[in-house]
Amino acid sequence: MADITTAQVWADIEKQIFAIMGMVTPNNEARTVGIVYQVHDGKIFIASQKDTWKVRHVAKNQNVSLTIPIHKGIPLMPWIKIPSATITFSGLAEVLEPAAVSEDIIQSLFRGLEVTPDTSSPFAVIKVTPVGSFLTYGVGVSLMTMRDTEKARGRVAVV
Repeated sequence: MADITTAQVWADIEKQIFAIMGMVTPNNEARTVGIVYQVHDGKIFIASQKDTWKVRHVAKNQNVSLTIPIHKGIPLMPWIKIPSATITFSGLAEVLEPAAVSEDIIQSLFRGLEVTPDTSSPFAVIKVTPVGSFLTYGVGVSLMTMRDTEKARGRVAVV
């Protein structure tokens, strides 16, 4: 098993901006969606429009999972295919009005879009609080070590 720390995992999460969020529909069907996120105080923040299905699903069932792919490659040899490293975790999600989130987070999430702080805004923010453990593959290990799945896997508490 990979020898990693919670701090290392959070550092890798903060370096990325893309993840895949898994959720369950009101009909108990599994769904995933690619999301762009920002990290602040141990929470993941996701921008969306209020009328999207991901906001509707999260509003009905707060249990989600996130998988963050981390590109791996050999410099100057892009033709050699290397699987991405991953960080996966469960979380509790909450749909918030933009006014409930700090201005810094709003600016980094919406990247210059005009977001009004009142409830008439067409935008929402999903806040995900990680729970349990981070499960990793290829995080904190060399490319050669990634060939051994037992050594490439890791698990640390979210804390």
